[in-house]
Amino acid sequence: MVSEAVDAVAECLAQAESEEEEARATALQTLSALTKLSSHNRDLVALTDGALPLLLSLSDSPLALSTLLHLSLNPNLKKPIASVDGLLGRLSSLLLCPSTSPQTAALTASLVCSLAMHDKNKAPLGVAGAVEAVVETLVIATTSPSEGAVARHLLSSLAELAQFHGNCTLAVRAGAVPVLVRILDGQAEDLVGTASVVLARLASFEEGMGAIREVPGVAWVLLEAVRKGCVVGRESAMEVLVRLVGESRELTEEVAASEDTSILLADLSIRGSAKLRDQAALLMKLLDDADFKFAI
Repeated sequence: MVSEAVDAVAECLAQAESEEEEARATALQTLSALTKLSSHNRDLVALTDGALPLLLSLSDSPLALSTLLHLSLNPNLKKPIASVDGLLGRLSSLLLCPSTSPQTAALTASLVCSLAMHDKNKAPLGVAGAVEAVVETLVIATTSPSEGAVARHLLSSLAELAQFHGNCTLAVRAGAVPVLVRILDGQAEDLVGTASVVLARLASFEEGMGAIREVPGVAWVLLEAVRKGCVVGRESAMEVLVRLVGESRELTEEVAASEDTSILLADLSIRGSAKLRDQAALLMKLLDDADFKFAI
């Protein structure tokens, strides 16, 4: 049985190098299917000499990308895949290429996310330009209703990359903050939670906070994000809001001027999660200490 799998993989890889387009497509289709559900097959393919560089050379094909994505699901393969010469830069180039299809962009973003789950890959991905590529592509995807699915994959990738502090700096300088705030203020509620989490990570250092403070109306957007979405997203939005109020008199005035801020905080103090209750109490204290009264 094992020898049959070895022979099948060897045959597919040989056919993937064929000059005939149909033969290549059939081989890649088989490789994608072999690696989709079997961790053993993933190891078998990845450890076959020359397989990873070959798949990289064919990365214009969604089938080759899907195979690489399947391989990256094995934790022991994330580092070897990322170490293939030129692969990380190729992923960034694919995201930025205007001719890249939505399917290829989604697969590429998913592969970036999967590789970034290995902590030692986060910095190399940043060096290879993945952060800037993800942010730039996210800006485009969030302004095109037809690319909502791509935006989800890109946002997940950014969330994973932003767990490394150096990548947070790259994300802020690439313009991540305005697009994240736009997502919070948009209609795609399924993206709000992840966007809030990423924004909270960027707010954990001064350059990120500075960029957040500069976005017009950000306090109002965060207040709305606290009202909706998943618990983690609401907690993250509240975390950023508390920091803004603690550091900016102007934004404190905006939050205090909202007609239903007091109602929201009262509701959170009773029905919110433990973290939201604590944050609501802290925000109320910050507003009181600033000698502002809630609008009635």
